[in-house]
Amino acid sequence: MNEESPKAIFYALAANLGIAVCKFGAAAFTGSGSMFAEAIHSTADCGNQLLLLLGLKRAQAPANALHPLGSGREIYFYALIVALLLFFVGGAFSVYEGAHRMMHHEPLSNPVVALVILGISVVLEAFSLAGAFREIRKGTPNKSLWRWFRETRESELLVVASEDVAALMGLAIAFAAVLLTMITGNPAYDAAGSIGVGVLLMIVAFLVVREVKSMIVGESASPEVRKAIEAHLRVRSEITRIISLITLQWGKHVVVAVQAEMIDYASGRALIDAINVIEDDLQRTFPQVRWVFFEPDVAREMKGTA
Repeated sequence: MNEESPKAIFYALAANLGIAVCKFGAAAFTGSGSMFAEAIHSTADCGNQLLLLLGLKRAQAPANALHPLGSGREIYFYALIVALLLFFVGGAFSVYEGAHRMMHHEPLSNPVVALVILGISVVLEAFSLAGAFREIRKGTPNKSLWRWFRETRESELLVVASEDVAALMGLAIAFAAVLLTMITGNPAYDAAGSIGVGVLLMIVAFLVVREVKSMIVGESASPEVRKAIEAHLRVRSEITRIISLITLQWGKHVVVAVQAEMIDYASGRALIDAINVIEDDLQRTFPQVRWVFFEPDVAREMKGTA
């Protein structure tokens, strides 16, 4: 797992803090519902990033009797909380605000100010998203963004990148809504923009919740890591056949369980020494592998002939 993920969180926190201040000022000055929805969204994002930083800190807690493999997966819990906040605080509130303004038309004042603030917000949000993309490309330079979204095991980076993409799309919706309201004089466009931002956030939040839920249930290491581990073990001269290979992502670490046929050894001690060599080499090659459980066995079809 990318050790630089917190950088993307700090980029997003700095950007969203500045954006939230600007949006609240513009919303108060113009009376724009779309702008107010965007301000609430940015404020929620700031809280979300603080929660992710807390989750990363708590995930570093050492193993103990209650949690023998450590607390690495605790970050998944915080990522889930963030996704739910994005859905309810960002999405549902924006839809409510837009529906309220749709029923009680309130004209905009100084919409040009709102457009300028939205333009500034786009620049700041693009800065945050560029930081997230840099961290994504460090680990997966050749994957499409959608494939990375489905396969990544970095829940905190997944949340930050998703929030940034949703924010840029939301800004585009808000900009169009304010512009149409300014051109036509009809405040219904501004209210519709608020609803559109809310629906967008709820869709993104749902997709994030789906991915994080899968991590909480328990996912293997990423496909490329699992394939690399299997290839590494298959070329070991001590192993004649891999019967079963299980990997489990545990926060930024990986658990590996191997069941394999071994070559014949003169004694049990020699077999144990060979397994220790395999495990040490595996952990040197893959530093993220924290735990290795290795079981020497024979293939199931051979057990009946023993």
